[in-house]
Order: sequence, then structure tokens, then C-alpha cells
Amino acid sequence: MESYKNIWNNCMEIIKDNVSDKAFQTWFVPIIPIKYQDNDFTVQVPSHFFYEYLEEHYADLIYASLARITGKNPVLYYRIIVDHSNKKGGGTILQSERPAPANEVNKTATQLNKSPNRLVPATAWNPNLNPRLSFHNFFEGESNLLARRVGESICENPGKTFNPLFIHGCSGVGKTHLCHAIGNRIAECFPEKKVMYISSHLFQVQFTDASRNNVSNDFINFYQGIDILIVDDIQELAGKEKTQNAYFHIFNHLHLLGKQIILTSDKAPAELQGIEERLISRFKWGATTELFKPDLELRKKILRNKIKQDGLKISEDIVEYIAENVTDHIRDLEGIITSLVAHSLICNREVDLELTKRVVSKAVKIEKKQITIEKIQDIVSTYFKIDLKEIHSKSRKREIVQARQVAMFLSKKYTDYSYSHIGSLVGKRDHATVLHACRAIQDRLDIDKTFRVTMSDIKTLLKR
Repeated sequence: MESYKNIWNNCMEIIKDNVSDKAFQTWFVPIIPIKYQDNDFTVQVPSHFFYEYLEEHYADLIYASLARITGKNPVLYYRIIVDHSNKKGGGTILQSERPAPANEVNKTATQLNKSPNRLVPATAWNPNLNPRLSFHNFFEGESNLLARRVGESICENPGKTFNPLFIHGCSGVGKTHLCHAIGNRIAECFPEKKVMYISSHLFQVQFTDASRNNVSNDFINFYQGIDILIVDDIQELAGKEKTQNAYFHIFNHLHLLGKQIILTSDKAPAELQGIEERLISRFKWGATTELFKPDLELRKKILRNKIKQDGLKISEDIVEYIAENVTDHIRDLEGIITSLVAHSLICNREVDLELTKRVVSKAVKIEKKQITIEKIQDIVSTYFKIDLKEIHSKSRKREIVQARQVAMFLSKKYTDYSYSHIGSLVGKRDHATVLHACRAIQDRLDIDKTFRVTMSDIKTLLKR
């Protein structure tokens, strides 16, 4: 048998002819072949992000190359380099998630047969769920607490507690993630139940195809046989009267049998336009929960998880900068980290605050807030309940020194003034005093959790 290194080198020659030089250097040169055994081909990649990017953009090319060189259809495994206590070990092994060959039974709702009983054998049921979207990485915060708790309750006894569950919120707040998390948990706890996640757009396409092929009844029968039906973005059925009618019959049938129904929308039921009133009234039968934009602490949790997942080393001040400036969508937060990883790989440079600011500025509009030294001193003195004159005095009382140092630290953080100029405006101190104050506050931030909360509160007041 040809050695795995030769096989991979020959594959690289094919790949090189099909991608740009820059893409080849960035995404293929770092790959290291590990072994080829029992039709399993294992390669090593630098990070989880690297693996996901290859799977999304180049998986078909890699598989075609391997098939051409080996004359078989190898299963591709990725070994991801991980860092445990700064010691690089063997890594994590992930199997590439490839679709089943065409001759294997693996039909989904998109492949409608005339006999619904033969549509999807139980052993080949595909719920269309993303296994990476679970409760483990759906972090809890004030913005999603109720929706998450209701979702977890449903998983314990689907169809018996909150049915239907209607989740609404603006784009990018985690509605789809929560749906997949609920579906994955139910599929894990109740493997005998048929769980199906589908977007409203695909539901509409399927119904149109079924109507064109005169198998609308089969379409409805198929969905009436599902135990947990999750329909994402139900507002996209607005104006689609025939599709709404089909969904109405499916909904009634499932609800009557105690099957769990979950829907998402960008608006609350009462605000939906173009949806039949009889459907809207049914959406209100169960629990209606709203997902709000993630708060600061939740944004930090999401960022830290994404950073850990992608194997990136980013300092806490960069996490704080991103969390404070990217406030609307969870997708934006994850996209920023993905962009930083790409810049780090392609440019071979560390992720610093300068790079972060450039990436963030291209992704979101950052409002230039005018934070002056005068404003900082006013807010600090009010927060600590100290007269502004005392901050400017020569007093060495502990609470006054703390307030003075906080004012100096924040003045340096939020303005472009020099240490000397800040000192002249905060109690007429010199350059060395301001420098010492900034270091003292930073040292305390590193070790004092309570003080970090205090500083976070003051920063929030500054940005109002």
C-alpha cells in the first residue's frame, strides 16, 4: 500500500491546481498527515476553527482528491492541536461529518415518497439538528434566562408542559441555537422520538414541490408523524396561504396527540403580519418567551467560549473591548473572533488591541462617545460619594486616594491625553503619580473580583 505521506502529497498536488496560492499556503500547507489505516485517513490541523473552515469550504475538494489517489472513499478524521497547561499534546480527534453515499438509506423530509410509511426508516432518521448547538454552549444570562429554563423544562417531558413554545426576538440573539439545543437534548433523552428541525423557508419549498407533484397529502402525513416539530422563522410564511393551511392541519394534529411544537419568530405572535388569525391564536396556547440582546457579562461568556474553542490566545482587555463595542448580535461576537483567527493565521501575528480595533471597526459601527476628564471626575466622585474638591486635594485618606487613582486610570483609558496632562487636571499631580495610579489600579483589577465589579459599574455610567 502506498504510504499515507505519499498519498497526501499527491492529493496536495491536485488541490494546489484547484485553489489560489494564498489559499493553499493558508489552509493546506499547515495540514500534517498522520496515518491511513482501515480506510480511515487522519490529518492534523492547528485549531478547531481551522477544522471548521476546511469542512465548510474545502471538504469536497479534499475528499475528491483522496478518492482519486486511493481509488476508494476514505473517511477523513481531523486531529486538532490542543494546549493543556502550555503542553501541546496529541490533540482532539474529530471525524468529518460527511453525507451518506447516494446508495445508502438516509432520507430526510426533503425527499418525499408517495408512501409516508416508507418515507424515513427509523434507523435512518435525520432530525436536521446541528450537534454543536447544545445547552452546554448556550450560556445563561438575564437576556435569555426565561427562554432557556422553559426549554430545559420541555426537554424533561416534551409535549406535556409548555406546548407550543413560541420563541421570539430580533436576529442574532440565539433563537436558532436554543431550538437546536432543545432538539438535541430531547433526541438524547428520548431516542425513540422523532425530532425534526426545519426552517420555514425550507418548509415552504417542500410544500411547493409536493403540491407540484400532487403529493401534498404525503407531505402533511409525513409531518403529522413527527413527535417534536421545530419550525424556525415562522414569520417567513407570511402571505403563503396554502402553506399556512397545510401547517394549520399539521399543528392541530400534533397538538391533539400531545406532540411537542416549537416555533421561532422575529416578532411576538400579536405583532405578526400576513399570518392567519387562527394560527396566531394557536401560537398563544402555550408559552411565549422573548430572547433579548445579550448583556455585557453574557457577551463576555460567549467570547471566552469561542476563543477557547478556536484555540486562540486573547487577553482579557481585548475580550472586554469586543464585549463593550459589539452589543447587538451573538453572531457578530463570534464573527469577530473568527476574523481575528483568520488574521492571526494569514498574517502570522499575535492578536493585539490594535488589530482587534481594526477588525471590530469593519464589523460594527462604533459610536464615538465624548468622555472627558471632567466627566470622569464627576462620575467617580459621585459614585464614591466624595466631593470633587477632595479628589483635587492633597488628602491621603484611603477612600480619597482610591477615587483619585480611579479617575486617573479611567482618564488614561478613555482619552488620548498624556500622563502629565492628566495629572495637571486631576489634583495637579505629576507624570509619575499618574503612572503609579494606573499601575496600582490595574494590579488591583487583576486580583480583586469585587473591585472589577466596581470598575465595571463606573464604566457603564461613563457610557450613558
